[in-house]
Amino acid sequence: MSNINGKVYAMNAITPMKPWKTWVLRLIFFILGHVKPLQNDLINLSFIEFARWVVIPRNKFPSLGNGQVMEELKYDYLLFFSNFNGTWNQYIDAFSAVLAKGLNLIWRWSEKFPGSVPVTIFKEYIARVQFDTDYYYTAYPHATANDLKSAHIVQAGFDSLSERAISTTPEQFAADYLIFVIQVQTHLGETGEAPVVF
Repeated sequence: MSNINGKVYAMNAITPMKPWKTWVLRLIFFILGHVKPLQNDLINLSFIEFARWVVIPRNKFPSLGNGQVMEELKYDYLLFFSNFNGTWNQYIDAFSAVLAKGLNLIWRWSEKFPGSVPVTIFKEYIARVQFDTDYYYTAYPHATANDLKSAHIVQAGFDSLSERAISTTPEQFAADYLIFVIQVQTHLGETGEAPVVF
């Protein structure tokens, strides 16, 4: 599947909205962008590497010129882009369980949105509006977002150990090294391909 690269899965969805609803959604996005505590639930889902919603008005689609006739569209469109770690089912389940109110606040303006709960109907909706991603960038395809956070913790601990090692005796270094290993042992993960889940 083209959506998967290492441990990273890309999901994109596009949903139509009646033009009068676009202004309501833009106001919601403005509020969400400026009131940081409203973003906490999304930020706390640590397996999400990236998530973004974009509104494209029906008269702002690009035109290549050279005689291309501008389309006369009935709807504005809400695009959703995300990269995450884990399976599609896990991602949608977590979104439905943790972000149900936020998802309903954003997607309710889209046509035929059934709500994010119950999750089975929500999954059916997302499957209908999702499209495959042929190309996308991920800096560390064989590492999850949590792998990267853990790598920073291990590196900081190692840097601290290195600084102390300059002026310690072998016995002190042995004790410092043991403390270092104990502190970082839960952060020593494994990068590579994600396990195949059926």
